[in-house]
Formats: sequence, structure tokens, C-alpha cells
Amino acid sequence: MSKHALLSPSSAHRWLVCTPSARLESQYPDSAGESAKEGTFAHKLAELALQRDLKTIGDMKYQQEVKALKSGKSRFGDYYTRDMDEYVGEYVDLVIQKFEDAKEKDTEAALLLEQSLDFSDWVPEGFGRGDAIVIADGTLEIIDLKYGRNTPVTAANNPQIRLYGLGAYNTFGAIYDIETVCLTIMQPRNGGESSEVLSVGDLLDWAVSIQPSAQKAYEGKGDLTPGPHCQFCRAAVRCRALAAYQLDMAKYDFKDADQLTDTEVADVLARTDELVTWANKVKSYALTEAVEHDVHWPGWKLVEGRAVRKISEPDQAAEVLSVQYGHTEDEIYKPRELKTITQLEKIIGKKTLADELAGLLIKPPGKPTLVPESDKRREWNSAQNDFKAI
Repeated sequence: MSKHALLSPSSAHRWLVCTPSARLESQYPDSAGESAKEGTFAHKLAELALQRDLKTIGDMKYQQEVKALKSGKSRFGDYYTRDMDEYVGEYVDLVIQKFEDAKEKDTEAALLLEQSLDFSDWVPEGFGRGDAIVIADGTLEIIDLKYGRNTPVTAANNPQIRLYGLGAYNTFGAIYDIETVCLTIMQPRNGGESSEVLSVGDLLDWAVSIQPSAQKAYEGKGDLTPGPHCQFCRAAVRCRALAAYQLDMAKYDFKDADQLTDTEVADVLARTDELVTWANKVKSYALTEAVEHDVHWPGWKLVEGRAVRKISEPDQAAEVLSVQYGHTEDEIYKPRELKTITQLEKIIGKKTLADELAGLLIKPPGKPTLVPESDKRREWNSAQNDFKAI
């Protein structure tokens, strides 16, 4: 079995809508971004912490494994920050609490970690891995850690966690009498816990409903269907359908903003971020291909970019300026500057910094910004914000 399924649960939101995308993506290298690597590291820390709490490994083994992960020799060492322990701890505490609650209802309750899950009865060659599974009193709950902070992920109608739940039921349904499946996502840096509860019948009905799309996706058939789900598609930079979708914005080129209808302005707002993201991806891809693979794009050439001057030996330069030429420290050194809150949190830890600087950390009202109505933030009220400022 390969390490990654062609129809992976994490990209189900894409291949269920744009069925040819999975086969198309497989032609491009899977170069995981920094956020993905950080997330993998967080999952490893979480697994070790749960194993320690469940006494499947001892404290010494735990300390050794964590130290090795955080070290410079580890491929994950660069992603460790002090506040990661706090965020991962929120997930670990949630899993342990759910297991303790389950044991109060059912003395035979089970907690399973990092389980291989097979849902190939509904999705060709479909498999994945479940972070934590609690089974007790007729209920199977799968708990998935999401470490990302930029995009909130919720459990409702989420095909990834539904596939995990399906795989968990498929794996353990013959062993345990399961009537209900609870699908829980824990995203400690953006939204916390969210859950969706389905009866086994409803989950199986959903599984049957996606079978035709999953089969088409496996065969690479169907129409390319661009949309927001294209954000992390590896084939996005070469997808003609996505290019046509994004360049459709050109229909507004010959209109001044004050000539657009309200609906047209709303359309531009909805598409601008996607358009900029896509254009930057194409630009980055083109540069990488030109530099690393000597690709020549029609009408374009590689040149040396603007170079920024820098001092190669700062200490030696300071000595020359001060000793040899008599410049004062005020002339050659910048004043001391406090690090940013984000930098301090990485060093000290978010909760610790908040405790130590209680009363000194303020959060002024943010500038108003336009977001879709589905955004969970409260609508901005100019009168209320003016009152706050006063």
C-alpha cells in the first residue's frame, strides 16, 4: 500500500467536486509546505503525549522522543515553539477527557491512536489514518487534530472527517455494537472544538451517495470544476479550467468601479483573493521551472534581481567605524527594540507571556474589513466602535 492514497481524505473536498483533479495532481510533485510540516510535527508531539498519559510509554521514553523531535538533527526541529506545547496540550486534554467520560458510561471503553482506516468499499483504494478514536456505549467518536491557524475547519459536512469516521466504522463495526458516529475536529489555533453527530445509517447513506463521484475521480473522468477548493491543488498552476475561471474577471476590465452594479462589485470581492493567490502560484511555478529546469517561457527571460547591500562582518565594521574613525555608538547602533508579541510568544509561550504581561497586552479595535457573510465574526458597527474609541 502506498504512503498516500490517490483519493486522500484531506483532498476529498476537491475530488468530490472536481473529479479529474486527483489524477491530474498525481502528475505533480507533492512538496509539502511549511504549514503541513508544522502540522506533522504537532501530530507527532500529540501522539507521544497521549502515549505517555495512557502509560503505553514511560516518562523517560517520552522525554527522549520529544527531545529528539525538537533537536536540530530532527527534520522537524525548526517548527518547534514554546506555545506549540500549549496548543497540542489542548488537543491531548480533550482526547483524555473524552476517554474518561466514556469510561464512566462504559467500563469497556476503548481509546485507539493513529489507527489505519480503510474505506475502500466506497472509495477505490481509499484509506487514511485516524488520530484518536474513542468507542463506548454504542458510539464511535473520531477526533482529528488540525494545527493550522489561517483557515478555520469545522466538522459539519466535512468529507475528510466523514471518510475517517466511515473507515473507523468499517474497521471496528464488526467488533463493537456501534449505532452513532461522532466526528470531532480540534483546531486549537482557530476555533477550537467542533463536532458532527450522525447515525450509522446516515453515514452509510452519505457513503453510498459519493460512490459515483469517487469512482469517476479514481478513473480521472468528469469535468474540471474550478472554485475555492482549488487553493491547494498541485495542478492549479497548469489547469486551463481554473485559468479560464480566474481570467473571467477580465469582463470587468472596461468598466469603472462606479459603473458596476452592487452584484458585480460583490462578485469581484468574492473572487479577488482567489485570483491573487492563483496568479502568485503561477508566477512562483514559472520562476521555479525557469531556474531549476531551464524552462524558457515565451516572451520572458531570467535576469538577476535587485540586490540588497549588507555588511558581511558587523562586529568588524563597528570596530572600524568606532575605533578607527571615532564614530559614537549612537551613530552606528540602533536603539534596543522589544521583539514583537509573536516572536516573544514563540520563545516564552503564549499563555506564559499573557500571564507575565497581564495588563500590558492590549488589543485595539481592528480596522474594518470586508468578509463573506458566512464569516463568524460579529458585524462591524461604526457607532459602537466610535464609542469604544472615546
